[in-house]
Amino acid sequence: MARPTTTSTAARASPAARRNALPGRLSPGMACDTAFRIIARRHLDAVLAQHEGTCRGDPDALHQIRIALTHLRTAIRFFSPMVDDALRPNVWAELKWLNGQLGMVRDLDVAIERIVAESGDDLAVVAELQHWDEKRAESHRLLARALQSARYRRLVEQTSIWIESGPWSTRRSKEAIRLRRCTLADHATERLTEWETTLLKKARKLRKLDVEKRHKLRILNKRLTYSIESLQDLFAEESLTKQKSILKKLRKAQRSLGRLNDDARGRALAASLNGASLDASNRFRNRKREKKLLRTASTAYRKLDKTKPFRCSDLGPSSEPEV
Repeated sequence: MARPTTTSTAARASPAARRNALPGRLSPGMACDTAFRIIARRHLDAVLAQHEGTCRGDPDALHQIRIALTHLRTAIRFFSPMVDDALRPNVWAELKWLNGQLGMVRDLDVAIERIVAESGDDLAVVAELQHWDEKRAESHRLLARALQSARYRRLVEQTSIWIESGPWSTRRSKEAIRLRRCTLADHATERLTEWETTLLKKARKLRKLDVEKRHKLRILNKRLTYSIESLQDLFAEESLTKQKSILKKLRKAQRSLGRLNDDARGRALAASLNGASLDASNRFRNRKREKKLLRTASTAYRKLDKTKPFRCSDLGPSSEPEV
């Protein structure tokens, strides 16, 4: 029997996901329930679009599916507590499971790319790479199996249905109704300001953070970056320069923190490889590189701290909620 393809999986999700027609773009006065559906559908569709390539072992498809999945998880956080219903914990747990399946292979891809780029044709390194390639092949087999499993198909279907018509969308309490009807501009301004404040507060201690806390800072950075990207439709023309400036600083810090995290993951993976040389993990230890990356991230955060916070006016003129 043939394995399910991206098309067949998407087809299963489409009836639930497309039950109600939605506007093609976000707008400032749009109600939050409509905005959440638009944003979450975009990112779920992006996950599905990279399914087949990821199953084939395409590293670029794997990278893109992880980005789309992180965007989707960020959207769920962004619209919390509006979407915090009885089904959300299960949806979240399954998305986290999928992210874990993707993560191991992506970490190996990054580590192997780093080794190849820095080592050239060194025969000792070529021999060492065999162990990395074997681990990558094994991890990809497990990933492909997960992406072709009934669990993955249920995840797509259940997430799609939940986005469209989960319990969050029909709760009748005054607070639930208020959250759904709140304009996107008002909610986004409050949320972006809150997340930026938290990020910058923790970033001031960047040089003192250990690997785990630095990773958490990176997640906060990514969360803010992806939220601003998801709200691209909203920014008034005169605010695009400000948005681009903020994203430039966030992405610069994100790249530096990401490379530091890649180094930490590379050391851990090297230590786990059977047959790898004893100093394999040393390839991912470079104090000079670490200092430079920390300096770059710290500078980006200092510049971001001087930027004026978001205001509703950045997201276009205020208006009545739209359905």
